[in-house]
Amino acid sequence: MSIAKQYLKTKPICKVTFTVPAKDAEKVAVVGDFNNWNPKGSMLKKLKNGTFKGTFDLPKEKTFEFKYIVDGDFINETEADRYQWNDFAGSENAVLEL
Repeated sequence: MSIAKQYLKTKPICKVTFTVPAKDAEKVAVVGDFNNWNPKGSMLKKLKNGTFKGTFDLPKEKTFEFKYIVDGDFINETEADRYQWNDFAGSENAVLEL
C-alpha cells in the first residue's frame, strides 16, 4: 500500500493517490473524514496488475482519518502519516496529514 501526495502551487489542493495491492479483491474503496466515510464515489480502479488505484483532490493544511474497504473489510494504510484511536470505530484509523 502507498500514498503519493502532489501539492498544487496554484490551488489550495493536494492530489492524493492511494494505491492498494489486492489482486484477489473485487472492490476497494477509500473512506474517511474527507468523504463522510461513504464509499460511494471513492472506489479505486483495478489495474491489470491487480493493484487498485485512485487519485483525489483534498484540501491542503488539513488532517484526515481514513481506512480502505477491501471486499467489505476495513484495513489501515501501512504507510500512513500516523495512526489515531477512534472511539466510534473502536480501533485505530490511519491519518493523512496534508
